[in-house]
Amino acid sequence: MAVALVKSPLSGEFREFNKVGMKSPVGRRRVFVQTETGCVLGLELDRSDNAHTVKRKLQVALNFPIEESSLTFGDLVLKNDLTAVRSDAPLLLTRNNFHRSSSTPCLSPMRADLQQRRDESSPVEILGNSVSFSFVRQMAKDITKAVKRGIDPVAVHSGLGGAYYFKNSRGESVAIVKPTDEEPFAPNNPKGFVGKALGQPGLKRSVRVGETGYREVAAYLLDKEHFANVPPTALVKITHSIFNVNDGVKASKPMEKMLVSKIASLQQFIPHDYDASEHGTSNFPVSAVHRIGILDIRILNTDRHSGNLLVRKLDGDGMFGQVELVPIDHGLCLPETLEDPYFEWIHWPHASIPFSEDELKYIANLDPFGDCEMLRRELPMVREASLRVLVLCTIFLKEAAADGLCLAEIGEMMTREVRPGDEEPSEIEVVCLEAMSLIGEKDAESPRSDLGSESSDVEFQFDIDCEEATDCTKKLAFSLGLTFGNARSQLSKVEETTEEDEEEEDDKEEEENDRANLEKMPTITKLSMSLKSTLLGEKSQKYQKHPGARVESAYASSAHRSADEQILSSTSFVKLSDMSEEEWTIFLEKYQELLYPAIEKRKSVTLGQKQRQRLGTSCQF
Repeated sequence: MAVALVKSPLSGEFREFNKVGMKSPVGRRRVFVQTETGCVLGLELDRSDNAHTVKRKLQVALNFPIEESSLTFGDLVLKNDLTAVRSDAPLLLTRNNFHRSSSTPCLSPMRADLQQRRDESSPVEILGNSVSFSFVRQMAKDITKAVKRGIDPVAVHSGLGGAYYFKNSRGESVAIVKPTDEEPFAPNNPKGFVGKALGQPGLKRSVRVGETGYREVAAYLLDKEHFANVPPTALVKITHSIFNVNDGVKASKPMEKMLVSKIASLQQFIPHDYDASEHGTSNFPVSAVHRIGILDIRILNTDRHSGNLLVRKLDGDGMFGQVELVPIDHGLCLPETLEDPYFEWIHWPHASIPFSEDELKYIANLDPFGDCEMLRRELPMVREASLRVLVLCTIFLKEAAADGLCLAEIGEMMTREVRPGDEEPSEIEVVCLEAMSLIGEKDAESPRSDLGSESSDVEFQFDIDCEEATDCTKKLAFSLGLTFGNARSQLSKVEETTEEDEEEEDDKEEEENDRANLEKMPTITKLSMSLKSTLLGEKSQKYQKHPGARVESAYASSAHRSADEQILSSTSFVKLSDMSEEEWTIFLEKYQELLYPAIEKRKSVTLGQKQRQRLGTSCQF
């Protein structure tokens, strides 16, 4: 397997690199290049540098020809122009062909080179200059002081990925650090869950290996005004000997320590009394549940289980006093496609209580396009497909809340209904499918020759739907390359959707009324409404036995199951990355038009369910 090693990011090593490059004009940028195996190397870029000269510098450090490699910055494959790369940016160097044999050399420095270099930079360096990181900067200073005094961090033994408690000079845990190359399936995972290179599909196929740390930071940056109470988080380059490097690349002597530099997320450690899995929800503040839920909806959190909701007692009155909730572990949010989320709170009574005026005002003031611009500026390595998911979910949240839906109803519309041997698209996914089909009809009238073309710049494409899938799924391809993969096509069910013979007369009358109301709304096709009618069952039952519950908690959860058992065989019904900017703009217009009838449908169904519940209760003896 490929080996991840240490590198030295600054000063002395830079002087060596500059002998290879051109003269160093004023105005340099410092970047950190991470190989697919997790090795981190620091470089200074001159104004005259391009991707070719950067690769030449890396070739000296790696001692291996890297002509058949790609240098990427988020979605951007770097060629000649490096103006988009800001100072302190993390870049990823990958081989164009990921399928190497065991004899293929890896992109790592030679061991002899490691012994000659020393990391002369600070032990903790924040990547980025956002004002939001001011608190993290103070934490970094405290950690640096403690490390220099010989106070070592402690490895976290729970969870599937590598995580470490870093302390201050008083020996108190102040931060939890998660290296990107120690995530589940990453090359240097310390718990045996390895097998993929950075940038390949990970624990969730729509979240790549090595990119959960970016999402941890994104969740913090998106938590405006500290609304949901996400702890301060930043992306850092951090150096210590405690970090894991696989394949036996350790010190030559048992007692010898080797400093290892990593790109990692650093989050404030929150002292707490327990997590939500160890505590009843009865005394959880409604406002705290709502605020966390609002954040989860915006970022499409696919892993909000009770283990990543920390509980802090505020008054010391046992288990039933006032408490504060702290959400952590946001590495599986902002997927690159619309995924099936997991919202633990969806069946809590708090989620069925209407939003307060303050919460509605906060939601109304959300600006998804402004949020995307902020992330492009502060965290430019977040991929465009993830930003599009953020836009869709925030628009839906704003429309649904303004139209009177509660948190539970919004969550249910985003959640897929699981049936034996099958998986249905959620109501929101159905809206997206309909919007995409409308664009397909428009494109059919004026086809473009470039539609569906693939870039020849990179051989490896991120195929979320097909790579390593357990079951081969059928696909329905719309003209935009829409992936409609399911064990059996949803279209085959459209004509099968019929009324149940046992249905009561009241239910039939209610459905006729709903149909009459929908005729007054904007037109929506038979495909969309037929699929929606199959998705409005009681989804809350899913959460009683969700197979992905408590996948990983940085603080408390354990990992008794293998990584393969943790993976959900989730289907991607809606793929957003294939759309051009023009198509994306048209899609958003159609999406917003179709949201209203979908929300009204949900409201009418919910009302009918409540009426039947009241009738059933009154007739019971």
